Amino acid sequence: MKHDRIHARKPTHDIDRWSTGTVESVDERDGHCVVTVTATDGEAVELTVTLAIWELFLSRGCHRIVLIA
Repeated sequence: MKHDRIHARKPTHDIDRWSTGTVESVDERDGHCVVTVTATDGEAVELTVTLAIWELFLSRGCHRIVLIA
């Protein structure tokens, strides 16, 4: 299973590769966290990350906005 990358804070590397989106929903599938994000251009994107990464993301205080690569 391919895992996507998310950041709770603006990254300092490869800034042109990242875009901002809003978390619309969070589901669990096959033991992974599937986050549906609406990008600023209106496109919905499904991101698959481990549950540990999602918990880390939440622990950093970011619940709605996500930076995606």
